[in-house]
Amino acid sequence: MFFGKKAASWVGVDIGSSSVKLVALSRHGSTIGLDAYATVSLPPTAVVDGSVQEVQPVAEAISRAAKICGLKQALAVAAVPSSAVIIKRMELSKAFTNIELEDQVKVEADQFIPYPLDEVALDFEVIGASRAHPDLNELLLVACRRDDVDQREDAINAAGLKCQIVDVDTYAMERVFPVLLTEQHSSEEMIAIVDVGAATLTLNVLRDQKIIYNREQSFGGNDLTTSIHHQFGMSVDEVEQALRLGEISQEVQEAMVQPFRFTIAQQVSRALQFFYSSGVQHQLTRIYVCGGATAIDGLVDILTEELGVPVSLANPFAQMDIGSRVNRERLLKDTPSLVKACGLALRSFDQ
Repeated sequence: MFFGKKAASWVGVDIGSSSVKLVALSRHGSTIGLDAYATVSLPPTAVVDGSVQEVQPVAEAISRAAKICGLKQALAVAAVPSSAVIIKRMELSKAFTNIELEDQVKVEADQFIPYPLDEVALDFEVIGASRAHPDLNELLLVACRRDDVDQREDAINAAGLKCQIVDVDTYAMERVFPVLLTEQHSSEEMIAIVDVGAATLTLNVLRDQKIIYNREQSFGGNDLTTSIHHQFGMSVDEVEQALRLGEISQEVQEAMVQPFRFTIAQQVSRALQFFYSSGVQHQLTRIYVCGGATAIDGLVDILTEELGVPVSLANPFAQMDIGSRVNRERLLKDTPSLVKACGLALRSFDQ
């Protein structure tokens, strides 16, 4: 399920802790177009710690988003969080093929997966011949609890879409990375994507377009939402809607939103300290930020000053054709929260 075959007209479905994001892309020759997108809020108990707890409200949100996008019976690709996944490279004899290979992978996997295999969603991809041992094939194995996959499949299928693939969110970020780049970089440069979501801040560091470091920490836009809710008496839904649409009052902006930029900067700095303490020899040359919490005006400038590294707001749609049905002004505000969903939708075009 993780490594499905190519199909056309897939929609990326990013199931987050506070909302569902859908992105529908198409390709004409070498040009990719954004056909439609939608963001629909979720109740706070629907998705907790990256796990779908209540399938029905998630399905309803996806269904609403699909209607906004004008989608019917589309093929969908979703993702499980990397924190819920075991990823392992292994080498096996080239003598194993098809069913024999699947059986042998299960035998190997059983040695390092900490729960019964009948509770596990397991898939693998043959990378190619091992450089060190030419008679062996190198494989990439991906495993997670079957519940994590089934819940996403159930929610998407119940919404009237067909869940074609459940990917891993780090692979979605790798896939979207090339379309974020605003300038040429050498293959040795290290570039970070910082995703500040509703509940989690994720740091991905890439070199030669592959993630070499990934770390999550518990922090996100919910901290701001909760603070405004308590201090100004607005409901959580009202706060989230006002923040997303940029309709927050000047008083709340000055008292809560603007100071929160410095809190984000502190948390990103903390994540980078963990990265640099991991023994890495080189400094980052650029940081891209995404996630709903990064849409605050002036955040990029503060991050650049605080971190001493050029920071850009991630925009995967900058070089795409924007469909006539897409509200461009609204898209500018929503883009930071759509990066992962875009990476999932790009899976359509994998060869």
